[in-house]
Amino acid sequence: MKRVAAGIIVCDNKILIAQRKRGKDLAFFWEFPGGKIEAGETPEECLHREIMEEFNMEIRVGKFFMETAYDYSFGRFVLEVYFAACPNQEIPDLFEHEQARWVEITELTGYDFSPADIPVVEALLKEDDLASKLF
Repeated sequence: MKRVAAGIIVCDNKILIAQRKRGKDLAFFWEFPGGKIEAGETPEECLHREIMEEFNMEIRVGKFFMETAYDYSFGRFVLEVYFAACPNQEIPDLFEHEQARWVEITELTGYDFSPADIPVVEALLKEDDLASKLF
């Protein structure tokens, strides 16, 4: 089982989503950015590190949102999902993704998310005020 920290990165009530890169597992699926939690690392530390590595973007990690799990053919993944805040809506540097977009919650249904991320999309669609959930 691999533990992954994922972020619902919010700026001006929009959420950052990213499309997985060609040639990787789940290529071209959309996801909430993050990565594998390393030994001795908290999910919050992991999320901060991964966003810096993958996007060269500074975030402030906030509240825990939910956990979801999925059994892929290449292993079981457990996503620990946190809210995070970002200072601006610039499209970040893309080191590990095909593309990234800032979207409204209602727009999430228009993207083909990876199976482990779908429960997060479903839960977010029930939220009404992202700003109050951050910290």
